[in-house]
Amino acid sequence: MRVGEIIKELRTERNISQAFLAQQIGVSQKAVDYWERGINEPKASYIVKLADYFDVSADYLLGR
Repeated sequence: MRVGEIIKELRTERNISQAFLAQQIGVSQKAVDYWERGINEPKASYIVKLADYFDVSADYLLGR
């Protein structure tokens, strides 16, 4: 599973919007959209913020 698919899964499980998630970790909604669609992948610093926000490991987010 791609990192974007995992982000989308975690986000939808918690019933939060892309815009809300983006605000929580300090990126644009478009960045979250691009990650989820596989256009871009988050930088390591955002992987850490996402892992902290969702209370999962960075390895989990990376599909390891």
